[in-house]
Amino acid sequence: MLATVYGSALVGTRSHRVAVEVDVMNGLPSFELVGLPDPAVRESRVRVKSAIKNSFLQFPGTRVHVNLAPCDLRKAGPSFDLPLALALLQATEQLVPARAGEYSAAGELSLDGRLRPISGALAIAHAAAERGEEFVLLPAGNAAEAGLVEEIDVFGVETLTQAARFLSGTETLEPVKVDARELLSRNGRLSPDLSEVKGQEAAKRALEVAAAGGHNMLLVGPPGSGKTMLARRLAGILPPLTLSEALEVTRIHSIAGLVPEGGSLVTHRPFRDPHSSISAVGLTGGGAPLPRPGEVTLAHCGVLYLDEMTLFNRSALESLRGPLEDGQVTIIRSMVPVTYPSRFSLVASMNPCPCGYYGDPQHDCSCTAADINRYHARVSGPLMDRIDIQVEVPRLTSDQLQSRPTGEESSRVRARVAAARAGQERRLNGADVYCNADMPHGLVEKHCMPDNEGGRFLGMAVERLGLSARSYHRVLRVARTIADLAGCEHVSVQHLAEAVQYRCVERS
Repeated sequence: MLATVYGSALVGTRSHRVAVEVDVMNGLPSFELVGLPDPAVRESRVRVKSAIKNSFLQFPGTRVHVNLAPCDLRKAGPSFDLPLALALLQATEQLVPARAGEYSAAGELSLDGRLRPISGALAIAHAAAERGEEFVLLPAGNAAEAGLVEEIDVFGVETLTQAARFLSGTETLEPVKVDARELLSRNGRLSPDLSEVKGQEAAKRALEVAAAGGHNMLLVGPPGSGKTMLARRLAGILPPLTLSEALEVTRIHSIAGLVPEGGSLVTHRPFRDPHSSISAVGLTGGGAPLPRPGEVTLAHCGVLYLDEMTLFNRSALESLRGPLEDGQVTIIRSMVPVTYPSRFSLVASMNPCPCGYYGDPQHDCSCTAADINRYHARVSGPLMDRIDIQVEVPRLTSDQLQSRPTGEESSRVRARVAAARAGQERRLNGADVYCNADMPHGLVEKHCMPDNEGGRFLGMAVERLGLSARSYHRVLRVARTIADLAGCEHVSVQHLAEAVQYRCVERS
């Protein structure tokens, strides 16, 4: 007998419907599975057979043919266990569905018939809702996550037996519904507070400007000056996630398997801090048979921090140029292009020289000029051009170290940042641009050009610092953000002067 149950295959951030077709026929016992399955899918025959038998159901002792359609779409992961087991039970007439309408099922089976959570539950539920399916059947550990989708009923089941009883109508389950707006209003995890940082007023001001305009930032200073401490506080002064951003971040983290069992909406902006040994694939994504999201995608709508950027592999750093410019990354594996969103704020730190003490008044630098030049050459000019704000973080004096912190709390800074972002949203309405840092050249010419005095000042800065065309436009974007924080409609010379100060590497 032939039976079909629909499953889902994840490609990038999208879920594609897969028909799990099972045909049970007379013949010697065998189990054939076709349709471009990966090893995890091929191994499902072992899990499904044991789960059915240990659930006190009958596994057919005849020929079993399984086809995963469409056949040109590669299937990966263990999520096909549940639809395959349900289709087998229908083909052997042990399960007669009583519920009308199409549905999707996904879940990994243990050998005793229990269901384990899977990755990508939110994407699976969203795609099923777009197709107009009646409901989706998932492991109970994924129900709260998939319940964020309001347009479809989500049922969580603990075991294969419970799933069969629910479909046959002998057990009633309540659909899982989660109020995403209520979860988002709690505002998630608190980040370290900016008021804990002693001194470094110039760096904290630069951090506020970076948050207000979505700018990339480089912190340059000797060891122990507080670069990492400052970077970890950027996420706490960014505006709260909107509902659409929170759902997008949750979908990405779900596909990467980062949503904990029983978890739901990601309500805080991501902060990713990869080790310097990470490869280009680890940063931008990739892998086989289907590419997985990298750190630039996991940092979407949040912060990607590269501690001691000069220690990272050159090819890994150069792979950031595309995501920083386009806000997305496209990976091609086995002729299948996958595009992941990667709109993040880059914060990097580095020492001024190999020993770390160039320009430090308390320590002598042991590096030669050639050593320093080679050290800075580890970061290419095109990548440095894409960093809007470059700020020095000097060592604190003994008086500053012994004093009490007197800076503003993150909540007050975040309020100013949110007000500046709201002004940008009104100005850029309808332009499909999220913040000043994302403005294309046309909008820069429209919204960021200074008056005559500011134009003369900027011209002198370009000549003296040798700014590239990309750096020139980034200075204008930063100046526009500084004007937004001040509540000014037009960019003036004082805004440009501060923006030029944030090019410390070029000034040196």
